[in-house]
Amino acid sequence: MKRLGKLLLSSMLAFSGLVAGVGTVTAQEEYDLVVWEDVNKGIGISAAVEQFEEEHGVKILVIEKAYAQQLEDLRLDGPAGSGPDVFTMPADQIGTAVVEGLVRPIEVEDSVKQSFTDASIQSQTVNGTLYGLPKSVETQILFYNKDLISEEELPTSLDEWYELSKDNTNDSFAFLALFDQLYYTMGAIGGYGGYIFNQDENGNYLTEDIGLNNDGAVEAVDYLAKFYTEGLFPDGIIGEQGINVLEALFVEGRVQAIISGPWNLEPFESAGLNFGVKELPMLPNGEHMQSVAGVKSYNISSYSKNPELAEAFLLFITNEENSLVRYEETQEVPAVLALSEHPSVAENDAAEAIALQSEHARLIPGIVQMNEVWNSADMALQIIMNGQSGAKEALDIAVQQIISTNQALQ
Repeated sequence: MKRLGKLLLSSMLAFSGLVAGVGTVTAQEEYDLVVWEDVNKGIGISAAVEQFEEEHGVKILVIEKAYAQQLEDLRLDGPAGSGPDVFTMPADQIGTAVVEGLVRPIEVEDSVKQSFTDASIQSQTVNGTLYGLPKSVETQILFYNKDLISEEELPTSLDEWYELSKDNTNDSFAFLALFDQLYYTMGAIGGYGGYIFNQDENGNYLTEDIGLNNDGAVEAVDYLAKFYTEGLFPDGIIGEQGINVLEALFVEGRVQAIISGPWNLEPFESAGLNFGVKELPMLPNGEHMQSVAGVKSYNISSYSKNPELAEAFLLFITNEENSLVRYEETQEVPAVLALSEHPSVAENDAAEAIALQSEHARLIPGIVQMNEVWNSADMALQIIMNGQSGAKEALDIAVQQIISTNQALQ
């Protein structure tokens, strides 16, 4: 039904004013609003876009782009006049967008803010100013192949996965994760008392107080490195192609379980996999494995020529009714509080797993200093997982690099 729906949507594009693809400046000038939506997610807002057009007597052009790339594209397309009025981005990019003057602040009533989860609204707030409205929330979860391992057999701790992995290291694997990337490694680092930036009593980030190389962080990374150095993970899982290797092995039925995120729900379903989802396992120290809380948002470009209409669109596209439709079409879990108890969400295994794991999830600081954190930490983790350095040495160097680079920003 979902594929049929996409085909029907494609045939309706010319009539509804919804276009998925690459627009031109000439085409964009014919529309009152240009909206950049995530790839393959236009179907989630098509009905709402059509309704908004009818109610306001306007024309809207929707262009699908990879959401993580949209801010970078805006830097060029915004000044050129070919950018969007509304775009979507990960919450950890909001600080950069504000510093560079790429995003407009918005003003909404307190009742609107209170309709979303606290963390999702917090992710859109910089120095007390709101810069967007939450589109969806996500965090890492455990995917498992029901044809290879039953729910009853599923390990509940990382230690158990480690032991099981020792018996599955030839053509098949028990468990895989991208522990050479901070995005995934923070689940263990946080559970052992590590952190990215400490915060003062007012919630401000102390960018020179970094806990990525404290004793807990080092212990956590040393433990995770065993999956690589003992040959429990395949060689190709390190580096840029690691995610492709991990997903391919899971789709091919050669791995029992992986750590990934909600973005893979639809692809794995389309691949015909008989899979289940669970919250992340317990850590060896008895703490629950943490995860990164991700928030996708709708934001208004500072280059928008119609900001008031864009703000009205943000309020409309993120309301309870339209958020539910978007969830049902895309399976992206909404940030709207009232929907957490809706049957479509509450009775969905994936949404339940995300909700359970979200209790142990932490927001990534949405400040510009995070850019160097990703760069330096990921480089250090790859060196560690390759067995080229111990955790303490590599993480010390990474933290010093982060501090030095961010001092130059001040």
